[in-house]
Amino acid sequence: MTTAENAPSPADAVVPDTKDWTWVLERPCPDCGLDTPGVVATDVAAMVRANADRWLAVLAGDEEELRRRPSPGVWSDLEYACHVRDVFRLFLVRLNLMLDQEDPLFANWDQDETAVAERYGEQRPQALAGELAEAAEALAAGFEAVAAGQWRRTGNRSDGARFTVESFARYLIHDPVHHLYDVTGERV
Repeated sequence: MTTAENAPSPADAVVPDTKDWTWVLERPCPDCGLDTPGVVATDVAAMVRANADRWLAVLAGDEEELRRRPSPGVWSDLEYACHVRDVFRLFLVRLNLMLDQEDPLFANWDQDETAVAERYGEQRPQALAGELAEAAEALAAGFEAVAAGQWRRTGNRSDGARFTVESFARYLIHDPVHHLYDVTGERV
């Protein structure tokens, strides 16, 4: 079978996640175990790098297994890794908006639409590993460059969620940690 034949088709669409995950800023996640309220924002850069290293280990696995969905409507490990790469990229854009503009409104992002449009299930794990590592390093460097007086700057999501750079950092780190749990079953 070719890679395209192994990949999920758009007909195998994942059930969209419409949950408002901002609750993780108020209490630990019962699934992945991350105590997001206890995360120190200045530690997020190191946490992003450590998380990316774990994703690189996942992506070093068997390509056929990486493409296999555990059940219909649930992303494969490869698709989760693509999502994490794109989260790192998107959050760097949003971080820079918060640092460069007064109280910006973030453009809406449909993660499920992106997964289909970018053909997550057909991407090459080795190439993805490089892209994920690059995106993680850029985001980590972005958080390291935040000056002490910038952690209180604000930004807004189109659904009304409002973040400071500090809460944004804590909110961000839950996503790749949680998805690593989705893939490995290992809690933090």
